[in-house]
Amino acid sequence: MPENKDKKKKTNPNSNSPDFDENIKKKQMEEYHMDYKGQYMTTDQGVRVSDADNSLKAGERGPTIMEDFHFRERMTHFDHESIPERIVHARGSGAHGYFQPYESMSEYTKAKFLQDPKVKTPVFVRFSTVVGSRGSADTVRDARGFATKFYTEEGNYDLVGNNMAPFFIQDGMKFPDVVHALKPMADSEIPQASAAHDTFWDFASLVPEAAHMLMWVLSDRALPRSFRMMEGFGVHTFRWINEAGKARFVKFHWRPVLGTYSLVWDEAQKLAGKDPDWLRRDLWESIEMGDYPEFELCVQLVEEKDEHTFDFDLLDPTKIIPEELVPLKKVGKMVLNRNPDNFFAETEQVAFHPGNLVPGIDVTNDPLLQARLFSYLDTQLNRFGTPNFTEIPINKPVVPVSNFNGAGFMRQRIGKGKVNYFPNSLGGGDPKMASEKECGYVHYQEKIDGHKIRKRSKSFEDHFSQAILFWNSMSKTEQMHIVKALHFELGKVDSKEIRERMVNNILNNISHELAAKVAKGIGVEPPSGEAFSRVKDEVRSVKDKVVDAVTHGKTVKDSPALSMERSKKAGSIRSRKVAILIDNGFNHQELMSVKKALKDQGAQAKIISMFKGMLKSSDGQEVEVDKSHITTGSIMYDAIFIPGGKESVETMKKQGDVKHFINEAFKHCKAIAASGEGVDLVMESDIKGVKLAAMGTKELVNDAGVITLRDTSDLNAFSQAFVEAIGLHRHWMREEKMEVPA
Repeated sequence: MPENKDKKKKTNPNSNSPDFDENIKKKQMEEYHMDYKGQYMTTDQGVRVSDADNSLKAGERGPTIMEDFHFRERMTHFDHESIPERIVHARGSGAHGYFQPYESMSEYTKAKFLQDPKVKTPVFVRFSTVVGSRGSADTVRDARGFATKFYTEEGNYDLVGNNMAPFFIQDGMKFPDVVHALKPMADSEIPQASAAHDTFWDFASLVPEAAHMLMWVLSDRALPRSFRMMEGFGVHTFRWINEAGKARFVKFHWRPVLGTYSLVWDEAQKLAGKDPDWLRRDLWESIEMGDYPEFELCVQLVEEKDEHTFDFDLLDPTKIIPEELVPLKKVGKMVLNRNPDNFFAETEQVAFHPGNLVPGIDVTNDPLLQARLFSYLDTQLNRFGTPNFTEIPINKPVVPVSNFNGAGFMRQRIGKGKVNYFPNSLGGGDPKMASEKECGYVHYQEKIDGHKIRKRSKSFEDHFSQAILFWNSMSKTEQMHIVKALHFELGKVDSKEIRERMVNNILNNISHELAAKVAKGIGVEPPSGEAFSRVKDEVRSVKDKVVDAVTHGKTVKDSPALSMERSKKAGSIRSRKVAILIDNGFNHQELMSVKKALKDQGAQAKIISMFKGMLKSSDGQEVEVDKSHITTGSIMYDAIFIPGGKESVETMKKQGDVKHFINEAFKHCKAIAASGEGVDLVMESDIKGVKLAAMGTKELVNDAGVITLRDTSDLNAFSQAFVEAIGLHRHWMREEKMEVPA
């Protein structure tokens, strides 16, 4: 969207001025920054320090004296540097940026930040894993948090979601149970950041409402290739309200501009050891290099009169609205263009709350959302030990805050005058109330009539239909990955009773084929066809009751939008990482030709060799090595290229790390390209079943994502074929048809 270059200086931070953009938050936070250049070291009281290396002692070898106020201040501060980590979403990574609407959403909501395409609203986004501690690895199988704080003209608005559309449970009463079950086992504190243990699957086998979410967590969506290539969902159904007071139900979606892609399980496990900060590093480096992550905000809107026209309940957080029933409407784009200046002060101290709302956006009676409205604020009070965490720079609104909230620990705001109550006359009655026309927040007036009761609506009783929908919507490759994920997860469960219960009571309710394949891999008897027929009848009976409780509503049996494979498009390779394997004597022309083609498409090519330093080509030209074998691996790249050069190739044939690099990239279904003598190196690897370019021919061969060319007099077609192969992300036919090494 074009920037407004004819801006006037902002005078009223509550106005709807085009000058309200992402820089307003940056300037606000810079007020808290400290530049140490040219400064003297001081105590926290501003007293200059003469010695920061030695404590005050009674003699050179005597005891430290308690009167050393600088030592005591320094150690006390150090001892109290940590704050309690989040119970869930402890491991996080964050970035600053802005959000800009494509067009006015005034027809649907009066929220000001969604009105003017010229206005850029500053945001801070925190991505996270759910289960692991702060020190756990990035690439574990888990749901991911996707929380966005909008610093709007009307106050802070938080959209706190996940990279998975449904959730495990329907009612917040069960939230402590699902988290306790997911966390390491209570007796041993094992395993870290993994659901592959008895307590979680014991819980899952007894709670059918988790079935839909289990399918998502067992799918490749639980292993994102990058935060930049990960979808986000608001999970719950919210409301948008326009100026006329008309409300609509709304579901939020974040769609990555680069597309949605995943790691493979073997790759994710190895990355957890080789680079446990993989996703955090990828986010940081992409922003530093100017490959800014971009996400489009999309919504599904449902008229209030259509609330009960589906075969599920809109307020059930374990359900989604299939896109085939309600297509996504694009609202605007978010760009993350600035890394935090200090991880603790920003990423760790940012505090989200789904109850941080602005006029035009409201909640619904979703029972899980209702619980979160209490829980998020309560947990922040526990973490910070004070309600004044809203005054920390990263949490502070960019508009004035005026209220009579009391003191508390670490109060930053200094209220003037003798009045600290409302109503008052001594202070002129200020701060006064704002009417709805003056942007005062007014809750949507929903009629509520019912008995106080601990019970769920019958419309919440169907637990398997959308799990079945998810399974049926997957490609064959994705279904195979879910089966393998269950082999791993349930294979770690010691209790045979739990494994049997998962197969018979949960998986067999989703798919008999799924249950049978999983049973074979985890040492339990597969359910019989007769048992499956009985299960189908029971599921159908429950479904009929639920449909009666809602309406005989709209449904679909297949949703390609749920499948990353079926909905993906061969697209941009911008910011993709490509490894180039060479040694002394490489062919410089082949290297530079392919490297230029990759750069032109926005990919990042890195030179990999045994040692860092300079390498010399066959014609005497030098290039610098980016990474050595010991510090990297194929798991850190999206594709590999091996240029020719007889001396280079002959040297690499003797290097086991190089052969492993090629074999592993092939196993993980990545694009592989080799030119000239580089084809010989591929032939000497353990790759089987792929056609390669024959000796002395000019034929370009592209088979299963392996691109080879012997005669390199024309490298343009070769480079183009390689770019297209990378754009497909993975070449899954290798998993099904070929012997996979490594």
